[in-house]
Amino acid sequence: MKVEVRKLEGLKRELKFEVPRERVSKTMDEVYNEISKHAQIKGFRPGKVPRNILVSSHGKLAQEETIKKLIPEAYHQGIGENNINPIDMPDISEVNMNEGILTFTATLDIRPDVKIEDYKGIKVKPLSNKVTEEDLNKTLEFFKKGQGDKEVVVDDAFAKSMGFPSLQDFKDALTRQLQVDKDRKNRAEIENQIVEELLKNAKLLVPQSLVKRQLAYRTEETLKRFKNHGLSEEDFKKKQEEIRKELEPIVERDVKVYLILEQIAQQEKIESKENENVAGKVIELLLKEAKWEESK
Repeated sequence: MKVEVRKLEGLKRELKFEVPRERVSKTMDEVYNEISKHAQIKGFRPGKVPRNILVSSHGKLAQEETIKKLIPEAYHQGIGENNINPIDMPDISEVNMNEGILTFTATLDIRPDVKIEDYKGIKVKPLSNKVTEEDLNKTLEFFKKGQGDKEVVVDDAFAKSMGFPSLQDFKDALTRQLQVDKDRKNRAEIENQIVEELLKNAKLLVPQSLVKRQLAYRTEETLKRFKNHGLSEEDFKKKQEEIRKELEPIVERDVKVYLILEQIAQQEKIESKENENVAGKVIELLLKEAKWEESK
């Protein structure tokens, strides 16, 4: 089998395949044998249909099935023999069967080299989870409006209507919940501090095929939510490009972060079991190794 590899822009590679006649013929024989077992042709028992009859009745199907079988086989053999490490599924084009020889082109992005140093000992700023009087009053006002009461004063009677014996008990419960919310937001913000530092320190090219696939998926998901809220078909089309433009830098950043965390996992020999979040394990390691600034 011949494979011609051409380097395109950045991480993109073009592979032109030529599968020889002998291999195509062998695979086609296997395909016809399978077709023969199930072909319903008058006057012949399954498995006993002559080849020339099968060619006239199922020739197109046989060729399609042969191509369908050979392309993935040839592709995986080709990338293995040429030490190519794709990061995503290839785009297959220019498929042609001529005089028993199969040719096709595969275009793909290779996995980028990710250079990341100084990822241990990242400085992070601790954030306070203290609930202020202002935080508490805002939340009380929110509950007050939810009850349809426009008065500003909140008392024990109101607390009882919310299922608490007294206003103080209600305030204590709200404070605990607000602290939990702040802890969750603080954790996300601290993780973001780590990620921003990684992005500054890392060097890599971003595989555009991965960005493209993720962008298409997220755009579709966002549009589905809009549609569920009654967006018209005309507005849907207008919104599509707008959403895509808004999401593109976010998706590109997320792909970068994914590749950086994957590289750190490899360097630190962090292995993943089934359904385990490797990125989460890497972030946990980086938080343990981080340098926490003193609270002021």
